[in-house]
Amino acid sequence: MRIFSPLYRRAMQWARHPHAPAYLGTLSFAESSFFPVPPDVMLAPMCLAKPERAWRFALLTTLTSVAGGLAGYAIGHFAIELITPWLQTTKYWASYQTATGWFRDYGFWAVFLAGFSPIPYKVFTIAAGALSMALLPFTLASFVGRGARFFLVAGLMKWGGARMEAALHRYMDRLGWALVALVIAALAIVRI
Repeated sequence: MRIFSPLYRRAMQWARHPHAPAYLGTLSFAESSFFPVPPDVMLAPMCLAKPERAWRFALLTTLTSVAGGLAGYAIGHFAIELITPWLQTTKYWASYQTATGWFRDYGFWAVFLAGFSPIPYKVFTIAAGALSMALLPFTLASFVGRGARFFLVAGLMKWGGARMEAALHRYMDRLGWALVALVIAALAIVRI
């Protein structure tokens, strides 16, 4: 069943849109504080569509993501009591509890890891604010972690260029279904 190929073609059309950088910045900001979709899904096709602007897109994504992280920090610092009842009813509650434990043990490195990895960064930004982590180390860890991730994505897409775009187009449905299978397997393992 070919579901992912049409979505990929649509993403590539959006990536070439004149307002795509503004959308990328907005998505990056929102993802760091409350939105569930990572900016990589927009950054990668934009870097493929315009490889000569890949570094600029990575920088934009990093800056707006860190700004969103600071907004998440503010939410945690000033409004954790208001959002805790809601947070407890979401799938993020366990992640939030893990994040607070990691902060007690690792501080800076917990933020760096969350910024670089697919762990929900927004949970760590809110937890950092709730636990009053020092703002300068939080910001530095966010810049380093998020920057490393987004520049890596941009670099891979720029390096792969047209070949990468053609390969992704050819194998998009297989890759999409493989990702679905991995997510289902991960959820099954977590539930066991």
